[in-house]
Amino acid sequence: MKNIILGIKGFVFGIANIIPGVSGGTLAITLGIYEDLIKAISHFFTNFKKNIKFLLPIIIGAGLAILLMSKVIDWCLSKYPFPTTLFFIALILGGVPLIGRKVKKEKVTVSNVIVFLITFGLIMAMTFMKTDTKAVTLDTLTLGSGCLLFLVGMVAAGTMIIPGVSGSFVLMLLGYYKPIINTISHLTDNFTHSLLILIPFGLGILIGIVLIAKLIEMLLNKYKTKTYYGILGFVLASIIALIVPLFGLSPSLYEVLVALVLVFLGLTIGYKLGDK
Repeated sequence: MKNIILGIKGFVFGIANIIPGVSGGTLAITLGIYEDLIKAISHFFTNFKKNIKFLLPIIIGAGLAILLMSKVIDWCLSKYPFPTTLFFIALILGGVPLIGRKVKKEKVTVSNVIVFLITFGLIMAMTFMKTDTKAVTLDTLTLGSGCLLFLVGMVAAGTMIIPGVSGSFVLMLLGYYKPIINTISHLTDNFTHSLLILIPFGLGILIGIVLIAKLIEMLLNKYKTKTYYGILGFVLASIIALIVPLFGLSPSLYEVLVALVLVFLGLTIGYKLGDK
């Protein structure tokens, strides 16, 4: 049963990483797997059997989500952005009490508030950045473009596990979001070419995740309270960042009703999964 729950959490984590503006790190926190995820990645070979038992269901769930849901999420966001976005906002909100419990017993200090404001402000600044960067073309691959894909993978890895920072959003800023998503969505159309794109990108992600995980673990060990205040700033700002684009939409009554159901569902799932 535990592995099934971890697989479901991994599936949600995977979906979060393919949606611009939604942070995989934020969902990992609200789902209650963040610290264990960081420790398992950072000390992967120290206790290999235990770590692989924890990570494997999450990796399988995340992998399935990315492979199966790329087209579905793209369709939902293009056809029904209002209810789809609200569902993910509710998922995040459902896990916020879990973060609150991490800091409520600690004394509120000026330094903690400053850390909160810095992380909150960083995400707010990113929210209003322009993302109309021209997409990179990956029709022809060279050694240079392979190295760039590796570096982009490392950057994407960091943003996948840093709470509040959307890996998809950063990929959009770099111009790699559409090419990578298209490659995943059409993996079987030109399998060899797709692998030549995804292998260096995937290797970059693996190495980047390990390096960032070690950094975050160090911060959690030495400055746990401040780190969670920073995380809280990331999370609350990411919720606002997701709400901002909704003001330009004119949802129908049908979409509003569906959104209300999805909000309830998202809050329930976020809260229940975070507690397990």
